[in-house]
Formats: sequence, C-alpha cells, structure tokens
Amino acid sequence: MSDLDYSVKDRVATILLNRPEKMNAFNPDMLKAWQQALRDAQADPEVRVVVLTGAGKAFCSGGDTGRMAARAADTEAPDSPISAKDSLRAGPQSVAMAVQALEKPYIAAVNGVAAGAGMDMALMADIRLAAKSARFSEAYMRVGLMPGAGGCYFLPRVVGLSKALELFFTADWVDGTEAERIGLVNHVYEDDKLMEETYKLAGRLANSPPINMSLIKRTLYQSLTTDLRTSLDLVSSHMAVVRSTEDSKEAIAAFKEKRQGVYKGR
Repeated sequence: MSDLDYSVKDRVATILLNRPEKMNAFNPDMLKAWQQALRDAQADPEVRVVVLTGAGKAFCSGGDTGRMAARAADTEAPDSPISAKDSLRAGPQSVAMAVQALEKPYIAAVNGVAAGAGMDMALMADIRLAAKSARFSEAYMRVGLMPGAGGCYFLPRVVGLSKALELFFTADWVDGTEAERIGLVNHVYEDDKLMEETYKLAGRLANSPPINMSLIKRTLYQSLTTDLRTSLDLVSSHMAVVRSTEDSKEAIAAFKEKRQGVYKGR
C-alpha cells in the first residue's frame, strides 16, 4: 500500500490518502501522486465521479509538520523565499489546479480531522460529506503560517467572507454538526454510514448523463467570475451541445417511459 491509493470501481474513482499513522499528512511524493490521480480520472472515460477520503481516523492533517520542522531547523540549507514559493506551487497548489481541471463530480468524504491545508483540500471538492466525528480547523494562526493551499480562495466561496475570516482568525475547531449548519459540508452522517452514503451518492451521479454534469459544473464555476450576460451566453451554447447528444435523447425517453436511463457519455 502506498501513501496514496487510486482505484476505480463501477465508474467511481477513489483517491485514498493512506498515511493513517501521520493522520494522512501529505508529503511531496503524495502530492505528485494526488495530481496524477486527478489527471488519470479526468482522462479516463470510464470514470464518471471521483471520491476523496482518508484512511484511519483522520481525513488529512495538512502538510507533514515533522518534515517542515526538520527543514526549518536546517541552518546550513534554509529555504529562500522563492524556493518556499516554488515548493507551494509545485505541491498543494498544483493539486488545486488539477482539481480545477477536473470536469467530473468530486466528492470529499471527510471521515475525521481536516486541519489547515487538509481542510483546504476538502474545500476544493464540489460536494463535502462528513462523519459526525469529523473536525475542521483552519489552523494556520496556531503555527504562524498563511493558508498556502487555496483556503483564502475556497473558504469564503463556501461559507461567506465574514465566517471565513472568523475561522481563519480564531483557528477554532468546527465539528461535523456545526460544519453542516454553516454550509461547510452538505450532509453529516454517523461515522459507520459515511462511506456507504458517499458511494450511494457517487453511484447515483455515475449513472447520470456525464456530458450534462460536466457542462453544468463548468457553467457554475465560470459564472462565479463572470457577468450575467456572459453566463447566459455560455449556457445557451452548452444547451445546443447537450441537446445534440445521444444521452439527451435517452434521458427524454427514460423520463417518458418512467425508467432508469442508460447513459454512454455521447
């Protein structure tokens, strides 16, 4: 078993963070594998949905602080500002960019602690589901760091600017129930039901028209940074594409015949 495992079953890809002894803290090799897994999922026509979760009792505790401390203590070869910036860009920020390129539904199943950059990795997902025991914290203030994995971009878009500032300023812990209340996660489940419910949702999405989902996802995200006219123009173009697909005709037929559609992605 590697530090990150990638598998595909029933058109659902699973990215498993697999360093339970380190609370799934990531290292450079793990981040490279993470980027590659996302690229593989995007390129594979058999993959319709991607699920991200952690092994053991944690989702992800962020960067490997032991490794960071060792580098900070290395007085003979300290990191320069530019090398530190490049390290972030090549590491967790590259995962964020790979997520942005993923045009398929991306679900984070937060099974435990999600702290610092680990919380930011969950924020990158389209949909977040959490176990009741899950705990979230933008812990950067406790260790004198900045949110380098994209938290400043993602968090205010999820919970609003004021709440995001509070979570960053205080570094307070948020449990699963509170996370659902503030919109940080979509749903909360009993710990032993989280993965069952996650794959139930993933299976439902995997059996939906993939072209429609991809274009809806693209339109929603692009609409966050465009004006109304541009968004409407974009969706009218996408509508023409969707109506031309075999899946669109199958969806109409399945609706009329009151049956489950069978979608081939064309």
